[in-house]
Amino acid sequence: MTETNWQLPLRLAALGFVAVIVQIAAISQITVFGVSVDLAPLVVASVGLLAGSLPGAVFGFAVGLFVDLALVQTLGVTSLLYILIGYAAGRLRELRDPAHGLVPLFVGAAATAIATIGFALLQFMLGVQAPVSWLLLRQVVVTILLGALFALPVYALVRRIVQGSLPDDPRRRRRRAYTTGGLSPLSRPSQSR
Repeated sequence: MTETNWQLPLRLAALGFVAVIVQIAAISQITVFGVSVDLAPLVVASVGLLAGSLPGAVFGFAVGLFVDLALVQTLGVTSLLYILIGYAAGRLRELRDPAHGLVPLFVGAAATAIATIGFALLQFMLGVQAPVSWLLLRQVVVTILLGALFALPVYALVRRIVQGSLPDDPRRRRRRAYTTGGLSPLSRPSQSR
């Protein structure tokens, strides 16, 4: 592999490590309405939106495994959810090519919802006893709203970190050439003799 091929994995590894450490050491200590912001699903969704489904799923697995190891939780629960988040965000990029500026907001809200509700459901299915009440529902809703609020700044930061190492997408380059005044190969004037 050349140096440019190693840039994206190295940047993603550093990003995942720093994001989880900052989340555990600092962000989890700050509460708003009794809940704290979970940056990890937002970072995973942002990587999926920027790099695609496969890098998003691999990054989600690695970040989820690191979160499980750091918090001494059941291994694989967070990894499973983050794989889903990274892959779904990457497939959205590959299939729909969303260009609107608010797409990260909705993807961030969906990623936070998947992470929060999915973690609660998986823990319930694994037999962890936890009280279910209206307080839990309120915390889930506030967590999703906070995730949506922080989705745009997290996306902008992740884009700034990984932008130089993302491979060029030939579909975007081809489409951009045609929409900016370039001639389509089908509309070339015929050469007369």
